[in-house]
Amino acid sequence: MSNQSQSSDERRRFSRIPFDATAHLNSHKGELHLNCHVIDISLNGILIAIPEGWLGKMNDQYDIDLLLENAQLVIKMEAIVAHIADDTIGFTCTHIDLESITHLKRLVELNLGDEALLHREFTALIH
Repeated sequence: MSNQSQSSDERRRFSRIPFDATAHLNSHKGELHLNCHVIDISLNGILIAIPEGWLGKMNDQYDIDLLLENAQLVIKMEAIVAHIADDTIGFTCTHIDLESITHLKRLVELNLGDEALLHREFTALIH
């Protein structure tokens, strides 16, 4: 999953699912932001509203905990900052464990509603 030089066309191979959730951001530099607003997710990353006081920049590394079901389920991923807009941060996932990718795949499957498209995206993710 870690290809920092992906083109914008390649990044768009993964459907973005609007998703109302919260996430914790913990930078490898020690910056911590709790309960950040998630805007959308994909099999390859996550888009989050910039939290107050955020100091990150492009290619910074973060551990992200996506909190689901009132924090009963947590999807954990390592990610880098891939793009920054006026009020959002786009992260590309660089590592995710098997349990988390299983939950993420199921979440995307439920919200995408197209099993064939999900299969194509998952195949692209692992190649």
